[in-house]
Amino acid sequence: MSAVLNISSYLFVTLRDTAELRERLHAEALARGLKGTVLIAEEGINLFLAGPPEAVRGWVAVLRADPRFAQLAPKESWSDTVPFKKLLVKVKGEIIRMNHPTIRPDAVGDAGRAPAVEPAVLRQWLAQGHDDAGRPVVTLDTRNDFEVDYGTFEGAIDWRIAKFSEFPEAVQAHKAAFEGKTVVSFCTGGIRCEKAALYMQEAGIEHVYQLEGGILKYFELTDGAHWQGDCFVFDGREALAADLQVGQAASRRATKATKAGSGQG
Repeated sequence: MSAVLNISSYLFVTLRDTAELRERLHAEALARGLKGTVLIAEEGINLFLAGPPEAVRGWVAVLRADPRFAQLAPKESWSDTVPFKKLLVKVKGEIIRMNHPTIRPDAVGDAGRAPAVEPAVLRQWLAQGHDDAGRPVVTLDTRNDFEVDYGTFEGAIDWRIAKFSEFPEAVQAHKAAFEGKTVVSFCTGGIRCEKAALYMQEAGIEHVYQLEGGILKYFELTDGAHWQGDCFVFDGREALAADLQVGQAASRRATKATKAGSGQG
């Protein structure tokens, strides 16, 4: 097994002590030699970290000891080297920018969340072509256009947005096309599709879900059926295949770069 544990996670929960929390989490990560990015905002936390397994899990244990983060459930993958160059812990206005401050999923009791569909259920729906109520199912990619180009679900709707803050405008332009259909929004780890599904629900789209845990959780809990290509990730691995290993496109580029650097054709 590869030696480096990579985790990604997020949680929407109201935080009033962002500056203090930033200092504490930065110190804990620094002491454990971790690298990656942790974003903290009044609406919650979003993180990507890598390092030795015991160090990463120790940091997570410290975080989850705070009752506000008890529900945090990091997704894990492995690599031979740390895919981050440094450690960044920042306080931001939003942990994922949408420019709609009223869209605030509430982690406590799932009171503020749009409905979610588990990966295995989505796989079943895609295989049968409809949901359990018989409605046609469409998947909606909420990621940036360049991410979609690495891979996406077969037949997924792609509005070619360049940044997530463009998503609400795209919804208003296309929402009539979803009438009578079940829409499943998805993204890499779940944070964007969580906000996206809630926004669509408030925009009047009746049957909308978010993919629980995003693409990476779908890879982890299913065989990756109905997915084409790789999944772009915002770290040095570039993209992951459905087995959560470095994807073919990223692997080919790395091999080509190595050969070029060593004078091989």
